Amino acid sequence: MSAWELAVRWRAAAPRVSGVRLLEGVAGVVLVLLFSQALVGPLFADPANPDASAVLRLIWPPVYAVTLLLMLARPGAVLDHLGGAWPILLLVGLALASMLWSLDPGVTLRRAIALVFTTLFGIWLAAAFSWRELLRVLAAGFAILAAGSFLAGALVPGFGVMQEIHPGAWKGLWWEKNTLGAMMAWALLAFLAAGALDRHYGALWRALVPLALLLVLLSTSKTALLASLVAIAGTGSIALARKGFGFAALTMSAGLLGVLALGFVLAIGPGVILEMLGRDATLTGRTDIWAALVRLIAERPWTGFGYGAFWETDGGPVHWVRLATAWDVPTAHNAWIETALALGLPGLGLALFVYLRALVGGFARLFAGRETYWALPFLVMWGVISLSESSMLQQNSLVWAVLVATAVKLSAPRDQA
Repeated sequence: MSAWELAVRWRAAAPRVSGVRLLEGVAGVVLVLLFSQALVGPLFADPANPDASAVLRLIWPPVYAVTLLLMLARPGAVLDHLGGAWPILLLVGLALASMLWSLDPGVTLRRAIALVFTTLFGIWLAAAFSWRELLRVLAAGFAILAAGSFLAGALVPGFGVMQEIHPGAWKGLWWEKNTLGAMMAWALLAFLAAGALDRHYGALWRALVPLALLLVLLSTSKTALLASLVAIAGTGSIALARKGFGFAALTMSAGLLGVLALGFVLAIGPGVILEMLGRDATLTGRTDIWAALVRLIAERPWTGFGYGAFWETDGGPVHWVRLATAWDVPTAHNAWIETALALGLPGLGLALFVYLRALVGGFARLFAGRETYWALPFLVMWGVISLSESSMLQQNSLVWAVLVATAVKLSAPRDQA
């Protein structure tokens, strides 16, 4: 008997428990909150070395165990979605295999295992919920995070507002302002998309949009503000495109011209974009980091330095990067360079395939399916943020889990949203 037949028989024989859907929804919201690393991280971990926190080390194993139990409760649905997740699983498998050539095999193994479970959580989200239910879970989680961040900033400014670096900028439930800004940009999109999909609570989700936008502004993160504008413009453009052929042609032409203009500017003068974001042409030293890292990638183009190990090996090549840039660089601040650094050019190519495959799937649903109000703007926003943040293959990261869930659902047959 095949594994598929066993899963079907198991599902058919399982007792029907009332309230299971509600319990799954609650579990989904709780896991969204935990993977966001809100509150717990700032309270119990050093932002420079969160892996050293004993509290976090105790929290994650039960989270992974719950994720496995939730997947085992829906074996058929999970197996249905694993086929569409093959490039993601291959990429995660490469991260795990990189232990064989890593600068620090122990660090790579530990972080790759965490990445596996983060990815499994994303696959479970895709398998367990329809698009409408998934947006409900995400919007509910983000609503709690938005309310908590607002209360932290308004009532406990010593915790919720930055005091020394960037004084006055709100950081909410996280370590610093940019994380609050990024999370609230995702929240804004989740509220807009849930408002479009959810017939019962759409008005509630739309009412939360101003709160998310307010927190983006209070964070003073210009990148988050740009992402928020993409969310608003993206959902608006999809609505216009569906009004008729004329609107569709205008929207798609404007989008194409925008992409071409962005590519042209990035090719001949990225400083223009950086100045628009209120930064100098080195983007707080990031272009200097990228130049140094590209040279190092060229030294190990086919393997990279191992998943999660490059920045943790002080005696390794990271020493020369920090010496050249004259500051304690923590990450590549670019998802694609970070991936090539860890997994070499094969990993970079596979990561690009994962992203572009999902993006094509999002565009394919431009004129059919309300899920496009989430999927397409999310992928565009993620692509923009990936240019300045290491957002690919991040262990214990809500954004990576949601990217996995979105990509996997786009590769599966359409459900009734």
